[in-house]
Amino acid sequence: MRPLEDARRAVIAGVRPLAPRPVALESALGLVLAVPAVAPHDVPPFANSAMDGYAVRSADVGAVPVTLTVTEDVPAGHVASGSVGPGTAIKIMTGAPMPAGADAVVRVEDTEQVGRRVTIRAAVTEGYSVRSAGSDVTAGVEVVPVGRRLTPAMLGVLASVGVTTPIVVGRPRVAMVSTGDEVVPITTEALGPGMIRDSTRPVLGAMLTELGAEVVDLGIVGDDAATLAGVLSEAAASCDAVFTTGGVSMGEYDVVKQVLSDLGTIEFWQVAMQPGKPFAFGLIGGTPLFGLPGNPVSVAVAFEQLARPALLTMMGSRTVLRPRIRARLTESVTTDPSRTVFLRGTVERSGDEWSARLSGRQESNVLSAVAAANGWVVVDRGTERVEAGSMVAVEMFGWPESRPVEEGVT
Repeated sequence: MRPLEDARRAVIAGVRPLAPRPVALESALGLVLAVPAVAPHDVPPFANSAMDGYAVRSADVGAVPVTLTVTEDVPAGHVASGSVGPGTAIKIMTGAPMPAGADAVVRVEDTEQVGRRVTIRAAVTEGYSVRSAGSDVTAGVEVVPVGRRLTPAMLGVLASVGVTTPIVVGRPRVAMVSTGDEVVPITTEALGPGMIRDSTRPVLGAMLTELGAEVVDLGIVGDDAATLAGVLSEAAASCDAVFTTGGVSMGEYDVVKQVLSDLGTIEFWQVAMQPGKPFAFGLIGGTPLFGLPGNPVSVAVAFEQLARPALLTMMGSRTVLRPRIRARLTESVTTDPSRTVFLRGTVERSGDEWSARLSGRQESNVLSAVAAANGWVVVDRGTERVEAGSMVAVEMFGWPESRPVEEGVT
């Protein structure tokens, strides 16, 4: 069997980043910035009030209570016509520019105004409740790191410096197809003998969508070599990557292996991991093809450990692996020492540390255990038994990737 880390490196080495292109800011979520975005100005561009209150000279309010004369009101979006001098204050709203002469803001809750006189009841020091120019972003800096997938907050930062069309690596167009005569649509009301509903394609499609891919769903193709070859050839010609589920194991009726071998340079591996051992990867006319197993849990593990890092590499990301935490296992487990084993687990905070428990039965067809889990409990290759109370690594599936491939050795 091929070690997981070797298989992952081979898959990543077999793909290339997509071409960069400009996209509208509102369409860039989840894509990877390809060209540095440099701030043309400070953010905020001017010193402004951090709250509703009164702009004052801190020297005038060192001893309180003290009463000052209010010379004008300044709402957000407006600029004071005068300055703050000794014994005076300007009423100011959150976000309004600081008037000349003022160096602090007293919040309105600590004041009482009668007419044009305001009594200050709380002393403040220089800079209190003032957002200085450039306190968020300084002019000339790269505001978002290249090679990171854009988050909602990053889009906000780009907007704050006027980047309306960031240059990003393209969104991959990915085709997926389920294979096998036994697989029927999920809309099938009554299952015939030997039939199973296609639960793998919804799982795979959702994982691709979560990643940010444009998904082309090609449905189910039975064990007919000519039909499958036609579907895959067309998909490879029109998409950036192709996924199949099922038909890559050792079964003698698996026509997928023969079709893939005829279409391109495809390798069929037995990866030293559980679940998800059978896996195929290669190129059809230059387009990467990922052959995933048929069981839904195996699909999820193989996608996370092998395909997802490769797609993120195609998207230009410099971090491709999910984060791991250390947790204390609440029960003993026995596993196959010849493989890296990914157990379905639920992680919770327990005092000063994390605890992890198995979320259900661990067979590769038990998808409900994945639905109940929030992470993979990772048992390293070479380990046959983990005792209750031991610390284990848990790879969190809801958390964004944070590790480069070099940290994926297990």
